[in-house]
This record gives sequence, C-alpha cells and structure tokens, in this order.
Amino acid sequence: MDFRIATLFFFAFLFSTNKAVDPCASQTDSSGLSVIPVYSKCSPFSPPKADSWVNTVMKMASKDPERFEYLASLGAQKKVTSAPIASGQQLFNVGNYVVRVKLGTPGQVMFMVLDTSNDVAWVPCAECTGCSTTTFSPNNSSSFGSLDCSVPQCAQVRGLSCPTTGSTPSPCFFNQSYGGDSSFSATLVQDSLGLASDVIPNYAFGCISSISGGSIPPQGLLGLGRGALSLLSQSGPLYSGVFSYCLPSFKSYYFSGSLKLGLSGQPNRMRTTPLLRNPHRPSLYYANLTGISVGHVLVPITPEFLAFNPNTGAGTIIDSGTVITRFVQPVYTAIRDEFRKQVKGPFSTLGAFDTCFAATSEAVAPTVTLHFTGLDLTLPMENSLIHSSSGNLACLLWPRHPIT
Repeated sequence: MDFRIATLFFFAFLFSTNKAVDPCASQTDSSGLSVIPVYSKCSPFSPPKADSWVNTVMKMASKDPERFEYLASLGAQKKVTSAPIASGQQLFNVGNYVVRVKLGTPGQVMFMVLDTSNDVAWVPCAECTGCSTTTFSPNNSSSFGSLDCSVPQCAQVRGLSCPTTGSTPSPCFFNQSYGGDSSFSATLVQDSLGLASDVIPNYAFGCISSISGGSIPPQGLLGLGRGALSLLSQSGPLYSGVFSYCLPSFKSYYFSGSLKLGLSGQPNRMRTTPLLRNPHRPSLYYANLTGISVGHVLVPITPEFLAFNPNTGAGTIIDSGTVITRFVQPVYTAIRDEFRKQVKGPFSTLGAFDTCFAATSEAVAPTVTLHFTGLDLTLPMENSLIHSSSGNLACLLWPRHPIT
C-alpha cells in the first residue's frame, strides 16, 4: 500500500423544510453559510441542461480519477515548497458545491467552489484573460492590498523567488495547473473576506490574471484544508479551527446545504469520529475506517487495505470534491460480492457501475454501514444506489473502476 489512498468518501444528506420562503434565498447567520450544488436551479452559474439524474452523476464522476491523482500527488508536492514556480498537476477539482462570499470593501459577491482538500483561495480578477464575466475588481475595494515575493505566504503558493538586486520586492506571482487541461496565472494579494455576517481582514488569496482551458471554476475556489493559507488558518481565533458542512442531495434542485463555522454554530447533538493528520498529506482530513457491513454481514477485508498509515500517506480521506466513494480494488470487490449474494441478481452493467439489477428488487437490497472509530454510519439508500434514467434499473453506487 505504498503511498496510496485507501478510500475516498463523499457524503450527501437530505433535509427538508416547511417554511414558506424563497427556496433559493441565501439563509445565513453569523455561523453558517449556504452550500449550493452547481447543477441546481439555485446555482448562480448557467441553468442546468435537461438531463437524467444518472447521466448527471456519471458526468460529474468522470473527473474523479483526476481528482484522485491530485490527492495522491499532494505528498510529493509538499516537499518542493522552495521551488520558484509550481509545475505539473496541482489543483484537480470537481466544482460540485459553491458558497456565497463577499470580497473587498464594500463586499463584492462571489460564488466560490468549496474544497476541503485545498488551502489557497483564488478568484478571477478584473481584466483577466480567459475568465468568466463575473470577476473581482481590486480597484473598487478600499481594503485591497498586494503581497510581494518576500512575505512568508508567497512560499506557500510556490511563488517566484525575489530578485537578488533592487530595493523593492516584486509582486508574488504564481502559476497553477488545474483539471489536466487548464491552468491559470495569479498574483498573491489580500483583502477582506466576508462570510455571512463575519469579516476576516487581510485575507490572502490568488488574484487570477489569465486562464488557459475550460475547467477552472468560473468564480474561484475557497480552500478549507489544513494548510497555512486555508480559511481555518487565516481566520485565527474567530472560528478556532472548527467547521462542519452538510451537503444537500444532488437531486434537490432548491434546498442548499450549510457550512457551519466556529464552536458556537455547531449542532447540539452530533455523532463523531476523530479526524486524523497525515504528515505526507498535511492539508487533508483523514478518518479511521475500520470495517464495512453489507446488511448484517461484516465484510471480510484484510485490515491493511483500510489501515491509516502516517508513514506512507495511506488511509481514508474525507473529500468534498470527490463525487463517488471509491475503494482500493480488494475492498471494492469484497463489498460488491457480498451485496450480490444478498440481492441475487441477475446483474448487468450501466456505464461505470457493474452491479445493476431490476428496480423491483430494490426492496431486498441491504443497507451499507461504514464503521469508523467510535461511529457506525448506515448510509441512506440514496447514498448506496443509483437508478437508470428509465427507472427500471438500480445500481450499487460505486464504480467498477475503483482506486488501484
């Protein structure tokens, strides 16, 4: 299991409301932000094209392999922070959820992708080449400031080294690749970041000046990782490094989830499992997955395939940008085989899913329970099964091409 990620998890939970309010209105308070699926009717981006639920999921999941390659490469990249310019794959991300923030003074509204596996925030700025029509205007903010190449933050984004001659340091320029076919150039700057009713002054982020390719999230990215330039690090004592998020169902066009920041804003009743730190990938959130049950059967899995290993970087990552839960091959095969025993087929394939059966047999489909340290999490059927566009097939919601 040399330097492998054992499991990637993505969770979406359903909530309901009876309040007679605008379903797309941003419901925020001092501790929470709405989380909006980019494919929903409430999305600030282009209206979603008419498509089946299963096709939408498959399209979104098609970038998961690139996302995994990015996560797997983080350890190597963290060792080259002294390099003047970053190169290679750095920011593979699927922009499934966005949060509404305000940048500058007065605040300019931006809808930024929420990403728990990245640290640095970045947004397209005015006069950006190749950017979307919505950009941040530094000239319209009274609190905007530049950061030069001599500041410690510049090393965090692998900016250019300062010239050895001259008395005035140059701006902190840096480049990032993204999504395999895209990249951007940016300058590290600082300005006020508004979250609900809170304002974080002097927030460092990348001001994008040019984009190449079509995969860059149109209004930027907000990093919730554990690094020095992440939201949690830059907000200091305001949130004490505490946050939680609830993601809405992809099927829900209207109701948005929530991002809760700080101790006082958290739910009173929670079930928890410890989040672990891995020095090989210090920005990521790991959890200790100890086993998986299908129905009442604890699936026989060799412990080493799930084990958290701080010496290699292996383990289970909780990641907001991965669409579908993925396991290493032996774990995936064991879960699939036990599921098939209990449903008894016949089975067929649908795109990346190899365990599809007649939807009329869904009533006998077993639940899947994930066993973490101190927490048993039984998944709703929506998180275990996906239906064909015609509705006549139900498929186990894990692809036949797992992590290898």
